[in-house]
Amino acid sequence: MYYYVDESGNTGLHLFDPDQLLLYYGVLGARANLDVISVPLLRTLRKELGVKRIHANELGVAKLTTIAERLEKFSKKNDLRFSTFTVDKQDHAIISYFDQVFDAGLNDAVAWNHYWTPLRYPLLFKVAHLFDEDIAKAAWTARLEKNPARCAKILQDVHRRLLANINRLPDARSRELIDGAIRWADAHADEISYGVGNYDTSLQISPNLIGFQSVLHGIGTEATALGQKVHKITVDRQTEFNKAQAELAGIYQKLRGHKSSLGPGMPEFDYSTLPEIPPEYKPGDESAGLELVDVTLWTAKRMREGKPVSDELKSLFFRQTRRGHTDEVSLAALDRRWRFLADLPPPGPKNPISPELQAALDEMEYKRRAAVAALR
Repeated sequence: MYYYVDESGNTGLHLFDPDQLLLYYGVLGARANLDVISVPLLRTLRKELGVKRIHANELGVAKLTTIAERLEKFSKKNDLRFSTFTVDKQDHAIISYFDQVFDAGLNDAVAWNHYWTPLRYPLLFKVAHLFDEDIAKAAWTARLEKNPARCAKILQDVHRRLLANINRLPDARSRELIDGAIRWADAHADEISYGVGNYDTSLQISPNLIGFQSVLHGIGTEATALGQKVHKITVDRQTEFNKAQAELAGIYQKLRGHKSSLGPGMPEFDYSTLPEIPPEYKPGDESAGLELVDVTLWTAKRMREGKPVSDELKSLFFRQTRRGHTDEVSLAALDRRWRFLADLPPPGPKNPISPELQAALDEMEYKRRAAVAALR
């Protein structure tokens, strides 16, 4: 398989641009090298359009519509598969806060079972309920801060504002858990290590790298399901994140053959399906495959944003996506994935907990309470 990766909505580490709320990755897969087999068609289409490169944002709906039918026929003939991966940037700021401050390995006031099991998701949603956009901005500013003292000061203000909203939560148990965890983090800023420390680390927690993780997993999963080897991954070159993307791909290559799980009931990660080859980074005007994925990603973004798209472009989009897949990093996506937890019956006579498990839960709760009590 040959894959071509483009992105849209990139604002780097600036997450709160109201006109660019989502980061999009588009991935176009083919069994043959699009940089070879699509060149004759694209050469004809470029000549008709009077351009050196087909760039969707410059051509617009009207001009792209004139070539959409031929692109669709080419897609059908060559079984092109388009997948999208998105990151809600503002949600990412909140999720990033939660994953650092409520990590049970760092915060003694968070019980192991509240972070390393699916219980983390109800807890995340309740923490997110305390945020507004200004608090999320401040939390992200603190996350990017390289000076530990300045980071701690900003984070203290974030915590003061979150605790001021604690009564938004209707149940006493949630208020107890979240209040204790936040106050413990406030008193142990060095152990939470909330700031990134340096610029390279900030890139690793960017939406761009979070989304690129999904891209690599998606490519590996699709190729494995098709029984195909990944021959080439071509990524649109851009200066800020390509180095970090390459480092991430290198880490994943070393993890091939391994499996991991965050904990009981949590998703498992099968690294054996990840691509064996590293991505290549090219300018968009040096890859025909990148030209093709640019058109579909631009169309996908317009459709997601409710902007006008012609029937011809919609037909092209659905032709390529019918065998692709989607994934999203957002609070809404997590809610859809884990909503079934709300329908599970609580422990009781019909759903007993084993004495061994109950003893373990009691011990974790005792340690959590002791950590909170020590704050007084």
